[in-house]
Amino acid sequence: MNVAALSLFPPQAMWIGAAHPFDLHEVYLDFRAPCVELPQAPSHAELLITGDSRYKLWVNGVFVSRGPARCYPWQQSVDALDLTPYLRAGANHLAVQVYQPGYSHFAYVHRGAAGLLASLVCDGQPILHTAPAWRVRRDPSFADLVPRVSIYGSGVEDRTLALSDDWTSPAYDYTSWDHPRIVAPLGGSPWSDLKLRATPLLREHALPLPRVETRRGAIPATPVDAHQTVRTGWRTATPSSSAGHAEGWFPIDLAAGEAAYWLFDLGRAQACQGWVEIEGASGQEQLLISYAEKLRDGELVLSDPQTYCRVRLTDRFRLRPGNQVAEPFALRGGRRLLFMLTGPSGPGCRARFHARTAEYPLEIARPLAIADAELAEIAALCERTFYACLQDGFVDCAWRESSQWLGDALPQALIMAALSDDVRPLRQVLVMAADGAYPDGVLPSVLPGEVHAYAIVDYNFMWIELLDLYQMLTFDDALVAELWPALVKLLDRFHQDLGDDGLIRSQPGRRLFLDWAPVSRQEPSAIYNLHYLLGLQTAIRMAEVTGKETDAKRWQQRALSLRLAVRRSFRRGRHWYDDPAHTTFSQLAAAFAVLTGAAYANERSVQLDQIVARSLDPDDAAHPGRMVLASPFMHHYLFEALRGQARTGDILAIIRLRWGRWARAGEPTTWENWNVDFPDGSQCHAFSAHPLYHLLSESRIQGIMR
Repeated sequence: MNVAALSLFPPQAMWIGAAHPFDLHEVYLDFRAPCVELPQAPSHAELLITGDSRYKLWVNGVFVSRGPARCYPWQQSVDALDLTPYLRAGANHLAVQVYQPGYSHFAYVHRGAAGLLASLVCDGQPILHTAPAWRVRRDPSFADLVPRVSIYGSGVEDRTLALSDDWTSPAYDYTSWDHPRIVAPLGGSPWSDLKLRATPLLREHALPLPRVETRRGAIPATPVDAHQTVRTGWRTATPSSSAGHAEGWFPIDLAAGEAAYWLFDLGRAQACQGWVEIEGASGQEQLLISYAEKLRDGELVLSDPQTYCRVRLTDRFRLRPGNQVAEPFALRGGRRLLFMLTGPSGPGCRARFHARTAEYPLEIARPLAIADAELAEIAALCERTFYACLQDGFVDCAWRESSQWLGDALPQALIMAALSDDVRPLRQVLVMAADGAYPDGVLPSVLPGEVHAYAIVDYNFMWIELLDLYQMLTFDDALVAELWPALVKLLDRFHQDLGDDGLIRSQPGRRLFLDWAPVSRQEPSAIYNLHYLLGLQTAIRMAEVTGKETDAKRWQQRALSLRLAVRRSFRRGRHWYDDPAHTTFSQLAAAFAVLTGAAYANERSVQLDQIVARSLDPDDAAHPGRMVLASPFMHHYLFEALRGQARTGDILAIIRLRWGRWARAGEPTTWENWNVDFPDGSQCHAFSAHPLYHLLSESRIQGIMR
């Protein structure tokens, strides 16, 4: 539940920030609280804390947590942390680091402010809150002129460890630091409302690091940034033997101009972070940590920042002399971790490599129990993918983006409903989408986000399907009523797009739909209009269930007119074409025609026969005059159409052939498309793991559950 949190803070609590108001771009702010003196260890201590945009917390020198969950600033997420195990009688010290990129990206919306808000209560008594008595500095070890990780995320981390110190330790003297500025009062702009975290805190733990390969080579002379240095250096380096010492230590013996590389495979993509212990450094070494996902022809694929996604997932540390720990601020993601260390190294220098992950504490109410061995392995493949992409909500890909796309949440919510009674990520998607709606009622595509170039309007129809799913799972009429005005407004907005032929067209500057299949994008679009029709029909069903008869009648008339219009424009003979010019005809258009009743009862078996035949053809390529194969994601709608006509056997046959190929090849997770040879194509996308939901449902029907 998104519980209001404003009233939980004392009114004196303030948003505090940097001493200088312009410290907003790629800034890491170190905060220290006044010493907290306690006569005895508390029996219960709770800290309410949030930061814009991200924070990390240490208590008495021990790392406690990171947050907050992704959110819009005007609905700022607050963490409630149990500090009882960390506080003691006597002096207690709280240290917080806040990162502010200074710009919006696919998981964050920037509003020209950076701040920290916190309040500590011990045994029912207020003890501490953010105020001018705290101290702050801009962390000098982080460079501020850094490239973006990608178009989806914030900056890379470029640190000079000679400028860092042990500022989180209890004994550290921070009294020379500045007092913070008051950025806003409690409830002030841009953080006008506060909500307790809607999803549980992630559980962080160490990961084993199976080493795959080591290499040595010359440091590349020409690359302009850390990521290009790793890409070029790894490609030109040669394999080497690098046996580790006891307890995982690796000896480092590098001359000037020389680099060593260690590649580790985590087994599957996941949210993760690499970090390194170093002893005996000369102070001239540089450590680079890079994240990758796949191999191509046996060679590691390190992303090229010049390609579509602009990904450069590499952080850099300039070491200081002696012993140190090189640990990034952010959790990133991937399957493979690549560490690069450059010389000259100090005498006796050695390094020990580590990785950690953060996982959602999902409680499984309905464990997998499929008797068919092949289907059970496919289900496990999908389950691993789902876990990898469940973080502080649904994300599509643990490696490249970690973005919460509105449309992608539909298959993920269905998977979660098949396994668990936990609906918190589903509820979060519904509420966050409504919170971020455009003034005209159209919902954002990325949550949170201001990604106008990626306003994918058919995700609005998927939001309606998500709301319907939530209502069926929870009977939470209160939330449905709260979100109903958003539903009415968005459907009224789409009604404005009708042409004289009764079909809707695209909204300028916004995309119709996002799909990898090579279907025609000419307008009017069958897929777009049929998906809109499905959204209308879903809204009508909800209106009838909740007694909103006026809305139901208005939408029924729209749906009837639209269904007749799509039949006139897109149906010819045995095919449902994707545009009036009959450029392509696709599985997806046919599936939507069946789902919406645009294809009449006596026509549906023909459409479904065509759909099944195309999916059971292992040739993925598009050919003129042939039905266009749907992407893995959109096969969800194919399965829904088949389910509606009780064609369970066909669903299972398609899953065996198409998802079975990944299981048989030993892939740990499902891909975002049938082929991901394009530079940033991902081999772990939760939107293609939806067969888990269908497998569990259809296996129960077929009686093949254990």
